Amino acid sequence: MSQTAQKVAIVTGGCRGIGLAATEIFLEQGWAVAVVDRDTEELHRACDHLTDVLPVEADISDPQAVDGVIRKVVARFDRVDALVNNAGVALFAQTGQTSFEAWREVMATNLDGVFLCTQAATEELAKTRGAIVNIASISGLRASTLRVAYGTSKAAVIHLTKQFAAELGERGIRVNCVAPGPVRTKLAMAVHAPEIISAYYDAIPLNRYGEAREIAEAIVFLCSDKASFVSGQTLAVDGGFDATGVGLPALRRVAETA
Repeated sequence: MSQTAQKVAIVTGGCRGIGLAATEIFLEQGWAVAVVDRDTEELHRACDHLTDVLPVEADISDPQAVDGVIRKVVARFDRVDALVNNAGVALFAQTGQTSFEAWREVMATNLDGVFLCTQAATEELAKTRGAIVNIASISGLRASTLRVAYGTSKAAVIHLTKQFAAELGERGIRVNCVAPGPVRTKLAMAVHAPEIISAYYDAIPLNRYGEAREIAEAIVFLCSDKASFVSGQTLAVDGGFDATGVGLPALRRVAETA
């Protein structure tokens, strides 16, 4: 596949978890990938064994750094076909214990970063009639404790997705959003106490956490030609969590005794 014909994706926060899983699927499908992350050591550890990958060290909350990312990608690959705004930070605290500095740290990456990367990549994406996929969270669709900053940032990403879809559609750019539910990552397993894990299992119809690759499959699908008429949508990849109210544990107990 020639350099000019090979599709190119930019994946922010791409050196671990969902971002790395998406990178691997893009590569399996013949794409080249620019992996963007501010964690220099982990970035190179993740990318050193991969081919058709450009590691780019950058903080996506910095406008100048974001502009530099697009320049480097175009210089290397000569095109951009997809942007996956995956980079994010999660700081969990009660509302009264969330400092303004913590609030701004979350917003700077989770919301400002999506805005800056999309704005910077628009001209290149218009040339290829490409796609953008923003990674929100089920916390952007449902409120829960300790997520006043994180959940609000992800709710804003969901609306920003619609805003960009409305404005960029006439340039041929599709913009969609994936809202993952609880995902089995190293970080989640480290910070989720056993009672939290049990509570999630009780509340999720599929009765388990998702895997990073399951989220990534949805991301790559929305970037592909198979989703050519899908734009402005938020896809909750959450095992049915967002669709469910109370009562699942009781229902399961009834089923077990029937």
